[in-house]
Amino acid sequence: MMLSKLLKRKPATIPDAVPAAVLHLSGPALDQALAALQAGAADYGGIERLLDALAAKAEYFKSQLSDGAAEHLGEPGLYDLAAFMPSVRRHIGRAVAEHGIGHLRTALTALFENSGNPHGIDDRLAAFVQAFPSGRKHRWVRDLAAEALHFTAPGIYPLMTRWIWDAHADSGVLREIWHGAPRRLAVPDDFQTHLNLQAELVGYVIDRGFASDPEFGVDLLCAQVYAGYVGSQGSSYLKTDFSGPSDEFQYTLRMLGLDAADLGGGRTKVKMAGQGRHRFSSLLEGGL
Repeated sequence: MMLSKLLKRKPATIPDAVPAAVLHLSGPALDQALAALQAGAADYGGIERLLDALAAKAEYFKSQLSDGAAEHLGEPGLYDLAAFMPSVRRHIGRAVAEHGIGHLRTALTALFENSGNPHGIDDRLAAFVQAFPSGRKHRWVRDLAAEALHFTAPGIYPLMTRWIWDAHADSGVLREIWHGAPRRLAVPDDFQTHLNLQAELVGYVIDRGFASDPEFGVDLLCAQVYAGYVGSQGSSYLKTDFSGPSDEFQYTLRMLGLDAADLGGGRTKVKMAGQGRHRFSSLLEGGL
């Protein structure tokens, strides 16, 4: 079934910014991205339909991970979730084969301990990442944690994936919308920075008519910003994940996992450890 049929949209909770993190964002860059988002979304039912899809993704993540559900997550359920995480779905099958579902379940359970309170989230994120080997082949682990947190509690946790901001690589949405072009941004990629970025962008999207779901409006805007970067300049790990779109707006959809499965077939883009791809085991049968 279509994602937008899974739930009724709920009022959003808007987080407060922490004054210490000062961000210098470019209004023209945001305006350009918003115009591109509106134009591209028109061929996919409009922005409201995409907001419905993200709200449905969040509802599904909550059902699988919140209130102790992560303790009972099995392989099929994990693969279903991974289908909506573009930088995770190519790696999760191999990770389960190497570490076992129990290891991932334990790491997720610890990540979600007291998840209603973001205090100490940087430490919990670090512990989650450290539960897996380090190095380029496991950079996706951070994204798994970030997506899981955001889409189970979007009013508490901003989307803290690497493509939003990666201080080590000095790349991400934050750099693309920064006012001016410093050689390197001296901005950490911690919770405080992401929270302040979300607060700034929430104000921007509310002023432009997205008051009902501002946190998902921010997600779409950020996806459009970085999809523009991917399409124009390239990004090796995203090009691998997002090879061969039939139109440029598919990059935007893929940033947020809205291309989770083949239409009508239920076959996802989750690569299994052996051959083939995972098929949805739940009520979710496709994306947009």
